[in-house]
Amino acid sequence: MPTPLPDSTTMRAPLVGALAVCVSGCSPVGFGFLHPAGPVASAQRELFFWIVGLSLVVVLPVLLLTPVLLWRYRYGQRQAAYRPRWEFSLPLETLSWGVPVLVVVLLGVLTWERTRQLDPYRPLPGPAPAFEVQAIALDWKWLFIYPQQGVATVNELVIPSGRSVHLSMTSATVMQSLMIPRLAGQMYAMAGMQTEQYLQADAPGEFAGRNTQFNGFGFQEQNFKTRALEPQGFEQWLEETRQAQATLNCTSYLQLSQTRSLAPPSRYSSLQPGLFDWVMHSFHGASSRACEAPGLENPHE
Repeated sequence: MPTPLPDSTTMRAPLVGALAVCVSGCSPVGFGFLHPAGPVASAQRELFFWIVGLSLVVVLPVLLLTPVLLWRYRYGQRQAAYRPRWEFSLPLETLSWGVPVLVVVLLGVLTWERTRQLDPYRPLPGPAPAFEVQAIALDWKWLFIYPQQGVATVNELVIPSGRSVHLSMTSATVMQSLMIPRLAGQMYAMAGMQTEQYLQADAPGEFAGRNTQFNGFGFQEQNFKTRALEPQGFEQWLEETRQAQATLNCTSYLQLSQTRSLAPPSRYSSLQPGLFDWVMHSFHGASSRACEAPGLENPHE
């Protein structure tokens, strides 16, 4: 029996869904950088509007004049001027070449200046030192370590609002990319390497974070929640986290990293010092230099 053809509703459903995803990612009321919650995303949005505005100087006249010219010089139009010997016009040549060159120069200078300003390794100005967080990319989950506070979380990043955050990243698996669109752009996490990023939430709130690197089945489900809390709320969260049952040491880390499945948000009340460095150096032949769990071996040897 031949397979019946899908009706129009069935055919439109995937298109509508894809359009909704695209619009939600860039809508001002969505979760993208067009609705920034920090200085980095605000600067990215400003740069985006400048690029769009300067590009429209060239694009908009083409879009507007093309239908006008097609109508003006359409077939059968006898009132349009016919100049077979007209070859050169200095004003038109200057306009057609000068404006695009000027736009390209302005875009180049603007992009160069803002690229230096938005360098992810560049500390953000502020009265207090940056809050330190270490992120380890695992299969289908993110592990966040707070080295100064001695706690850790899985698939939940909690930061104090109004304070710069220094995020150090590495991967214990394939290359991944961490992105919190409303706070900062994406930054890659690679095995055996450390990358950095500075970000800040201006006010308390909850923001979506995700892995944006296409690296296998289920990567689109590798999301995490970012919560920015007031200083008092953050201290309260820290006290609650220190009451958690689980502890993060080399043994529990290896169990977590070898569990290849989606993980709900969880917390660790204490952690093994130097775990982040050990994970990074384990791809360079390190064994238990920073971790001293009984019988621990390098998982990458």
